Amino acid sequence: MGTLGIIGSGNIGAAVARLAAAAGIPVVVANSRGPESLAGLVAELGPQATAGTVEQAAHAGDLVLLSVPLTAHTAIPAGLLDDRIVLDTSNYYPYRDGRIAELDADKVTTSELVHRHFAGARLVKAFNNILAHHIPQLARPAGAPDRTALPIAGDDADAKTAAAALIHRLGYDTVDAGTLAQSWRFEPEAAAYTRLYLADQDTPGGRMMQAPAAPVPAAELKAALDRAERVDVAGRAF
Repeated sequence: MGTLGIIGSGNIGAAVARLAAAAGIPVVVANSRGPESLAGLVAELGPQATAGTVEQAAHAGDLVLLSVPLTAHTAIPAGLLDDRIVLDTSNYYPYRDGRIAELDADKVTTSELVHRHFAGARLVKAFNNILAHHIPQLARPAGAPDRTALPIAGDDADAKTAAAALIHRLGYDTVDAGTLAQSWRFEPEAAAYTRLYLADQDTPGGRMMQAPAAPVPAAELKAALDRAERVDVAGRAF
């Protein structure tokens, strides 16, 4: 597997970068503040990691993790990710992003909105339904009895296969949740969203960011996806 470009060095981007570096996958990490702001993270990640510009991360390899706030994705040039397999971690949080009428009206899913901007990319929704601190907690070697599964969704079958291979190497099984139009099944408040991975699923919301995780095997994740009901996005406050 070649180099993984990572655009966005927040909690999810950094967590995936750590798993990739630990798995021997070279990573080029970029953010909106420039390579110099990433010196500490790159030093922590070791020789597999380099800091770059957004352009350098986009062109580092065939796969790119896009992990920026939803409203920030349009600041990235639309053609920059053409022909790349893009793992999109986007979620819609009205408290942060403001109200987005198309999402509130269920006209598109979050990743369909992102894909509209990056029309030339091969977009796969991934890593959006798990808390950042659970990503290293739940990663396991292939074949481990307590291996956890993550959902992916996309319109390009080959891109989903490549994304699944990367996620497998990072320490997770995957469950195909369908197309980008069906990716609402693992967006905020849906059955397959973050609470599924809590050791205590009744943990109050204010404590979730410190709460421990528990493994979620593929069968359990598939059951959650199957029973998911579409959330009233317009009624969501977070």
